[in-house]
Amino acid sequence: MIVVAGEALIDLVPDGPGGDAGLPALLPRRGGGPYNTAVALGRLGTPAAFCSRVSADAFGEALLDGLRAAEVDVSLVQRGPEPTTLAVTEIGADGSAGYGFYAGGTADRLFELPAALPDTARALCLGTCSLVLEPGASAYEALLRREARRGVLTLLDPNIRPGLIPDAAAYRARFRSWLPDVTLLKVSEEDARWLDGSVEQWLAAGPAAVVVTRGAEGLTVHTRQGAVYAVPAERVAVVDTIGAGDTVNAALLHRLAARDALSRAGLAALDEAGWGDVLRFAARAAAVTCSRRGAEPPHAAELG
Repeated sequence: MIVVAGEALIDLVPDGPGGDAGLPALLPRRGGGPYNTAVALGRLGTPAAFCSRVSADAFGEALLDGLRAAEVDVSLVQRGPEPTTLAVTEIGADGSAGYGFYAGGTADRLFELPAALPDTARALCLGTCSLVLEPGASAYEALLRREARRGVLTLLDPNIRPGLIPDAAAYRARFRSWLPDVTLLKVSEEDARWLDGSVEQWLAAGPAAVVVTRGAEGLTVHTRQGAVYAVPAERVAVVDTIGAGDTVNAALLHRLAARDALSRAGLAALDEAGWGDVLRFAARAAAVTCSRRGAEPPHAAELG
């Protein structure tokens, strides 16, 4: 089983010009980086569980319905009466997405450290808002450290949202403090620039590998052994990029699990052919997500 921990929220996605003084019509869609990753894993057929705190409101129920539809285990989900976080999305001319968050006093911010994860947990994936917004951020951080130290592979996707980070220097320092407990780091080029570090520095701090997503240019992996492998992106008519990076997380974990490589030793043993297979699968899955509105990752049958 792969456990994904972090926020579940509702994306309000533009759906036409609207009719009131030119205001855009907004379509609610299930979202949140970790949530999208969990759904993507379920759709790919990988046993997955979601670990979070979800509102008891109507949006929260819809979020749980989405997880169940993807056959994701929700037994680790905490519930609360606070409202669901909302993210208002803006889509650029190139399909890129920007976000404004309404997260004050919402349920996912009050996540508490759960008891030990199931013995069947082989990997833990975290990232995005959940590692920024307190007090939940400290609980997710504690989960990362605890599970890493008992040998669970950890994937970290910081998925930077600058508008949510009040002190950039403090967050960058905190990010560096996580790296000794991270097995696989995935960052976008934009994340890497904002974090103001280098892949070499990050590898030296702990991860066995760093995967960098480069948008239309594809994906590159840098390994602790000094190898660098790259694959091109799959060409597709981009509707929007919502959920593309989250799909990459799921696809990486899914393919690594298929190769029995969900461990430091497993990652270290991958050669150019092995990493090429993993990265090409991730690129193909992300392309499908980009071809559809909102975070709609592919099912296994769509990837051949």
